[in-house]
Amino acid sequence: MNKGKLYLIPSPLSESDIENVIPGPVLELLHHIGKYVVENERTARRYLSKAGLKGHIDTLTFVELNEHTKSEDVEKMIGLFEDGEDVGLISEAGLPAVADPGAALVDLCHRHTIEVCPLVGPSSLMLALMGSGLNGQSFAFRGYLGAKTDQRRADIRDAEKLSGALKQTQIFIETPYRSDALFTDFLNYLSPSTMLCVATNLTSSAQSIKTYPISEWKKHPIQIGKQPTVFLILK
Repeated sequence: MNKGKLYLIPSPLSESDIENVIPGPVLELLHHIGKYVVENERTARRYLSKAGLKGHIDTLTFVELNEHTKSEDVEKMIGLFEDGEDVGLISEAGLPAVADPGAALVDLCHRHTIEVCPLVGPSSLMLALMGSGLNGQSFAFRGYLGAKTDQRRADIRDAEKLSGALKQTQIFIETPYRSDALFTDFLNYLSPSTMLCVATNLTSSAQSIKTYPISEWKKHPIQIGKQPTVFLILK
């Protein structure tokens, strides 16, 4: 049976012009894919419309895969490939399957020997690391910290201890409405000499990347608000 391929399609991180952040060959490929697995259909439709598919959106097939999708429903998605057509995977922002529910579909494809094709595009994690001035030779992505105060405190201190022992940059993300709380936790729980980078609104005209020791951040605290942000520390 001829099976289609899974293309991992990057999406913009901000409202910047798509042509500035998504390579031309990726935008061209979008015109040749008729099925998409997406984290949010409305967001995906808006992205594809801006990418030049405005007149063809209603001819496309969309299947949602997000944090609420059941594992048995993911398994059923194998049927998307059985007619030999290619499928595109799109996340809310940046690279699909990285800190993203789409990883479950990638795993499914590997288990069924379906070719997986990752494509070039913006990664908030790598852009933040590049611009941080911290150790880009050894780094670890920690993802989201625990929601409870005691767990977050322990996670932050464990990350700082590991960073110091390995001289390794630790990278974190948070949902936008909790970014200010996480920033405050870093100020409260990290050592004064530990370096903290706060990278917000990456690739947008409002982009900001600042790296200071905690002692300096305490002198000039900031309000992040709901801006998408990546945090990096190095002990």
